[in-house]
Amino acid sequence: MIKNFFKTAYRNLVRNKGFSTINITGLAIGMASAMLILLWIQNEVSYDQFHDKKDRIYEAWNRARFDGKLMCWNTTPKILARTLEHDLPEVERAVRVNWNSNLLFTVGDKRIMKSGNTVDTGFLQMFSFPLLRGNPATALNDMHSILLTEKMAKSLFGNEDAMGKILKVDNKDNFTVTGILKDFPNHSRFTSEYLIPWSYLRHTGGDDSSWGNNSTRTYVMLKPNATLASVAPKLQVLKQKYDEEARTDKWEMFIYPLRKWRLYSGFTNGVEDGRGRIEFVRLFGIIAAFILLIACINFMNLSTARSEKRAKEVGIRKVVGARKGTLVGQFIGESILLSFLAALLALIIVVISLPAYNQLTDKKLFIDFADINTWLAGMGFIVFTGVLAGSYPAFFLSSFQPAKVLKGTFKKVHALVTPRKILVVLQFTFAIILIICTIIVKQQIDYARDRQTGYDKNNLVYHFFSNDIEKNYALIKNELLASGAATSVVKTNSPLTEVWSDGWGQEWEGKDPNDKTDFYRYVADDGLGTATGMQFVQGRDFDLKKFPTDSTGMIINESSLKVMKFKEPLGKTVKDNGISWHIIGVIKDFIITSPYEPIRPMLIMGAKSNWFQTVLIKLNDKQPVAQNLKAAETIFKKYNPEYPFDYKFVDEEYAKKFENEQRQGTLAALFAGLTIFISCLGLFGLATYMAENRIKEIGVRKVLGASVTGITALLSKDFLKLVIVSFIIAAPLSWWAMYKWLQDYSYRVSIQWWVFALACLVSVMIALLTISYQSIKAAVANPVKSLRTE
Repeated sequence: MIKNFFKTAYRNLVRNKGFSTINITGLAIGMASAMLILLWIQNEVSYDQFHDKKDRIYEAWNRARFDGKLMCWNTTPKILARTLEHDLPEVERAVRVNWNSNLLFTVGDKRIMKSGNTVDTGFLQMFSFPLLRGNPATALNDMHSILLTEKMAKSLFGNEDAMGKILKVDNKDNFTVTGILKDFPNHSRFTSEYLIPWSYLRHTGGDDSSWGNNSTRTYVMLKPNATLASVAPKLQVLKQKYDEEARTDKWEMFIYPLRKWRLYSGFTNGVEDGRGRIEFVRLFGIIAAFILLIACINFMNLSTARSEKRAKEVGIRKVVGARKGTLVGQFIGESILLSFLAALLALIIVVISLPAYNQLTDKKLFIDFADINTWLAGMGFIVFTGVLAGSYPAFFLSSFQPAKVLKGTFKKVHALVTPRKILVVLQFTFAIILIICTIIVKQQIDYARDRQTGYDKNNLVYHFFSNDIEKNYALIKNELLASGAATSVVKTNSPLTEVWSDGWGQEWEGKDPNDKTDFYRYVADDGLGTATGMQFVQGRDFDLKKFPTDSTGMIINESSLKVMKFKEPLGKTVKDNGISWHIIGVIKDFIITSPYEPIRPMLIMGAKSNWFQTVLIKLNDKQPVAQNLKAAETIFKKYNPEYPFDYKFVDEEYAKKFENEQRQGTLAALFAGLTIFISCLGLFGLATYMAENRIKEIGVRKVLGASVTGITALLSKDFLKLVIVSFIIAAPLSWWAMYKWLQDYSYRVSIQWWVFALACLVSVMIALLTISYQSIKAAVANPVKSLRTE
């Protein structure tokens, strides 16, 4: 019997090559799309879930009230870790992690710039990052010890054994390699290429005991018998115990579990709101499910549409004793066979497209063929798809009554609503939703990109301070200007696209005692406005040559002026960090962080702050950029010979702020296109079958004088009605989805009617193009051929 089932299934595939191809292709594309999305989802939900002690690991957070809102953030005082271990008996270990950007590593003549972390010695006892060589308990005990990843060890030492080798960091100190780490996985928040002990940071003066300096990440591991409920009340008032301001302002601390770090990062008024990347994960999970469902709908529609071809087979099988359950099993078995063939094709598609998909998603996804769970999941996926696709056709076909089938009277009169029509409407509803959402996402990205930044990004580059740059800054600046490579050079504390400092508690004349505004802080020495093209609404730029007192000058933005409520701000004094700054200028608000969020109040302080990390250079726009950069490289190499000329364009760094939304938009557009393609495959198959079934009717109509246009319209109108119904359903659903999505952005587009009109037109045109080929082909056919058998 089983052999007979396989033989029947094979004959049906071969006999109907066109429909089989459409079925397998549609299923394959749907399965491949779902596989790619599921690989991405699996990567997202597995972030940092491989740590052995994950259920006991937490991250320390702050919670305090600013501007009338309860805010949460995850940078903490450096002293917190040791205080937690001392004051809370439930804490087994606390570890600090600081990010180091672009340190220079030297081994002989080899020099490379790498980023990594400074960590407490217990880092490897808390987190399960395998140490291939060395002892995790002692590897970071010495101040000048360093752990390298396999990749970095190979970059520095080639095929030599790196253990025990000496390397120089930032041309200052020699470090000994005391361990080799397995490369950090791509589903972890930690992406370091090396680990340096915290004791070295203390040695270089980077450690402090200030409770007001929230600048490091602190991770906490509770003892096995401790609970979050027992720790939370003590931690909530811990900072108030040591800091006067925290007592006054009722500053709180809490710890956040590892399992939520990646996906749940949303807080509303100090309370977790269940939002974050999980919304993105859920969205694409729904998209994966619908794409697979649409592919299965194609199978259902084509299988039930061709029911006449197999009706007599069902009737004869029932007459000779076949039960309904047996027939259901046969048809589902056939669909599983089709699903298996489609899965093979889908796997080929996935393997071929993974490199491009990884580039698009900025991940390193792969299929682990060595893992038995991969094969089990694959088989389950095939069976699930086969059963999903074949269940309705199986019950539909097996329900035929043999007496009616064999008499030829089983056909039903055309109904207004049929399962097949419902399935087609469902297909196109989802496709239209994706079309509308894709258009609106693109509008939002373009809206933010076109928003005025408040400064000129063109020909603006920056270079981080390293080694001798600070010492030779005046010489570097003079030669850059004298060479004609640059028209302006200024020192700043951070890139123009980032904020590295913020704070509250500033004092000024007439300040409301209850004011708790958190100001962004920026530092510049001379000519910031000239270099960036910022627009001054009052006052002037920093000019230390004409006005030496500008070292204690301050430039504020319009948002700060609104907070301070100065009618005449120039000359007013603002106290911050123990220094009295006098306001010399007011600039228009400019975007320094997210282009999707409101601009925050900002204070730009003069050279007395003496906290400089970058050189901002305005290249000469009258010369080729390559020529300017080559001249700048020569000058930097002259005064900082040990370090590479590692510059970054401001406009390119600003463009990175759109990457996440662009990725969402591109993925939505990609899967919208695939959804439409799969839907059109099914529509093409149904149109083909419809044309075949009505070939004699078309012949009679042509003989009686019907035109090609009239017949084409007759064959097309039923499908176009379904597309219109799909649009009527999709329009309000997509409006609601996009309305909710846009609420996350303070600066957002409005949803316009023409988006829906365009989506309707596009969907109708796509459907019309899909079915018109078969409709026209049937309409122009010679009626003699179709009627000669009558």
